[in-house]
Amino acid sequence: MTNFKTTCLALLFMIFSMVVVKGYAETPKNNLKNKRVLVYTKNGEGFVHDNIPYAVDCLERMAEEQGFDITISEDPSFFTSRNLEDIDLMVFTSTNNDVFDTNAQRLAFRKYIQSGGGIVGIHSAVGTERNWEWFKMLIGGRFVWHPKFQEFNINIIDKSHVSVSGLPDVWTREDECYLMQELFPGIKVVMAHDLESLNTDQQERVLELSSPFHRFYPAVWYQDFDGGHVWVTALGHHKDDYKDPVFVQHIYQGMNYIAGKISKKDDSKIYATAWDTPVKF
Repeated sequence: MTNFKTTCLALLFMIFSMVVVKGYAETPKNNLKNKRVLVYTKNGEGFVHDNIPYAVDCLERMAEEQGFDITISEDPSFFTSRNLEDIDLMVFTSTNNDVFDTNAQRLAFRKYIQSGGGIVGIHSAVGTERNWEWFKMLIGGRFVWHPKFQEFNINIIDKSHVSVSGLPDVWTREDECYLMQELFPGIKVVMAHDLESLNTDQQERVLELSSPFHRFYPAVWYQDFDGGHVWVTALGHHKDDYKDPVFVQHIYQGMNYIAGKISKKDDSKIYATAWDTPVKF
């Protein structure tokens, strides 16, 4: 009887240990720890989102919680090769229109990407540098229009990607459904706007600009491009999003994914000699 009890206890301990180990194994690694993150908030002439200070506060709290170093800037003169040597990844949060003053700044940014840097784009980052062909390929396209702010559905279409872990398969939220032109075919979409869940009062315009897509339209994507690593969410219009735990987790997981792709940057991979040097695919 004693041997039976001992055997049962041993089996129970083994099962408990396996569950605990499995739980730890499934906890995503904090790839952001000790990383150096630049949060860039520059806007050119045109609409400026009021969510930016709230996004900055959110990212500063995240830096404290997750143990990464953060630099906040809206100054394009920060973009020099020397300054960017110390940056592991960047977050362009609701940047919009022209965010660089000179082509030398654009070249420094491009060299950073080519050396193996990473960028996370939030919301109107897809409306940034609309006349720079290379940037539009990097970020995934060029914003053109959105229907009015409203509640609609965003569907996960790649459940295997780490950046959607814990999100609902169908995420119903109030936001802006961004539509774009010049979509770059290299992006890999993980979440999509469900256009059929939008109000129908602007349906004709939505159908016109979402073509050739039908029901589902890119909302969140990633890609490796020109030596660098990119994750973009078109969501995040409202300032309250940056206090919403689900949305904040969404941003964290995108940043954590990019941080996991970053290793020591390699300047030998840089080939651009000008901001508009043709891409070597």
